[in-house]
Amino acid sequence: MRSWLTHAAAGAIAASLASAIPVMARSEQTERQQETLDRGLVAAAAVGQGVLVSWRIRAEDAADLAFDVYRNGRKVNGEPVTGSSNFADSDGTVGDRYEVRALAGPSVSGAVTTAVAGGYLSIPLQRPVGGTTPSGEAYTYNANDGSVGDLDGDGRFEIVVKWDPTTSKDNAFSGYSGPALLDAYTLDGERLWRIDLGPNIRAGAHYTQFMVFDFDGDGRAEVAAKTGDGTIDGQGGIVGKANVDWREAGGEAPQADRTGAALRPDGTRYADLTGRILRGPEYLTVFEGTTGRALATEAFSPPRHPDTATPSAAQLTERWGDGYGNRSDRYLAGVAYLDGARPSIVMARGYYARTTVAAWDWRDGRLSQRWLFDTGSPDDAFSGQGNHQLSVADVDEDGRDEIVYGSMAIDDNGTGLWTARLFHGDAMHLSDLDPSRPGLEKFGVHESPGRNGGIGTAMLDARTGAVLWSTPAETDIGRGVAMDIDPRHLGAEAWAANSDTLYDVKGQPIGRRPRQMNFGIWWDGDLLRELLDGTTISKWNWVSEEATPLLTATGATSNNGTKANPVLSADIFGDWREELILRAEDNSELRVYVTPYPTDIRMVTLMSDPVYRLAVAWQNTAYNQPPHTGFYLGEGMTVPTR
Repeated sequence: MRSWLTHAAAGAIAASLASAIPVMARSEQTERQQETLDRGLVAAAAVGQGVLVSWRIRAEDAADLAFDVYRNGRKVNGEPVTGSSNFADSDGTVGDRYEVRALAGPSVSGAVTTAVAGGYLSIPLQRPVGGTTPSGEAYTYNANDGSVGDLDGDGRFEIVVKWDPTTSKDNAFSGYSGPALLDAYTLDGERLWRIDLGPNIRAGAHYTQFMVFDFDGDGRAEVAAKTGDGTIDGQGGIVGKANVDWREAGGEAPQADRTGAALRPDGTRYADLTGRILRGPEYLTVFEGTTGRALATEAFSPPRHPDTATPSAAQLTERWGDGYGNRSDRYLAGVAYLDGARPSIVMARGYYARTTVAAWDWRDGRLSQRWLFDTGSPDDAFSGQGNHQLSVADVDEDGRDEIVYGSMAIDDNGTGLWTARLFHGDAMHLSDLDPSRPGLEKFGVHESPGRNGGIGTAMLDARTGAVLWSTPAETDIGRGVAMDIDPRHLGAEAWAANSDTLYDVKGQPIGRRPRQMNFGIWWDGDLLRELLDGTTISKWNWVSEEATPLLTATGATSNNGTKANPVLSADIFGDWREELILRAEDNSELRVYVTPYPTDIRMVTLMSDPVYRLAVAWQNTAYNQPPHTGFYLGEGMTVPTR
């Protein structure tokens, strides 16, 4: 591994890095609400031998704050730790207990047991009992997407994980699914509650996007999700009506007679609506983080139809382009500071044609809609531009967040900011990818080159949507990544499935691309990002143009089929590097893998960066994407101003 700095150089700028990460976006009147986190101490087996002890630098910490480290009550560091927030204890062993003490200011200390030799913390799971669908198909459950939030206000993150039935469905296919479930666990493995979303929420990657965040500023995170009649909250309460089933059932002839205009995208008749939920009320519910109790429920917006909760297939086709719940039931979600001070819930519906996005506020025990963005018709310039995910950032630098929705952006007030007309895509990355130019950039892949002038990938100015450079394609490009993996070129490198070429941030070819095109993770001791694909973390060798595995998580598995996503990747404790959360192959536990590599680079926790923290919140949305920072984090980075 190659560090971007010598040890001496790293120590020289450590203090400025610690205080310089832009953790709060300001407007003239407001400051962003932010989590109050503890020290996030963790200890795990170090590479080679011994134990690596790692802790969090918080936004409020002084730049020169020093620390002492204790093993089993005895101080083990000779000089105070100032140049980093980790310490390699060569004499440490599994089972030792560690404490870190700040030498000035408020001292947040604690003791933890080192991780097992496998390099991960185990969070035991309580796997739900499976069931049988109305059509007689048996199913079991797999742990799926996850998110984190401080549910009880103690400064530690808890984990919320979705349980996905093995009969979950993509929107394009008919059939029943079992109900999706949400569990909350502490990092010690205590289950706090379980929410059963019930029979009227279909299970699948596009249906349930759950946002875990402190929406009202009381210091405890809530959970927001789309619900239906028969959803059971964490205390056994019922949302809507119990014993009501809105799932479509029946054979070809009755459905064809009733639905009439239900068509496939190619115009052929699509009559089998088995298992789909196209009628009945839809809700948005905010759940209490500590108990899972439903705090408030309102009619879900954006709705299927503005005038009726039970539109016919012909009405759905008129509004969305099909009558069988494919386009109308493509949901996205996120969190955005639309007023620059407090977070709002973002719930979205549709992106292939008509696009609708609603913003909601949870304030003082009341759930209210802030605004609704609706393209209205497939001919609108903003229609058809959405991705299978979104991103959130203050792209115009006014102190308030915008929603980057694929090839378009929505301003903080709910109006269209720009549309690039590149149409739908499966993956995108938003960050300060090019530090040589002002503002943020967005790199994405596109699946309709026949409609956008033959563009397969494009780098955009996130403020204006202007195309900075692009690469050609003739067919759907399903994968693409942008992150800094080559220290010889300033900025992020970009690559995608339409070419074997690796491009620098200006779009110039610089060599052969990695085979991996999935997630990225800051894992080893330098500022380059590592490749995360399935259960393997690899380091890109820019000389030999090969990827070398750093971690192969034997006994663990990834989620969402060929997407091969983790449960979550995020900086949830320890120093600024990220943790990797995977489920065990038998679903008995979540494994939180911790880096074993020391680093001499010190930074404020990435969770204090607004863009990164919101990316962790929306990471579970549809086709999961890795979180990025709102500043350039890579080789040759310039220290950002706070």
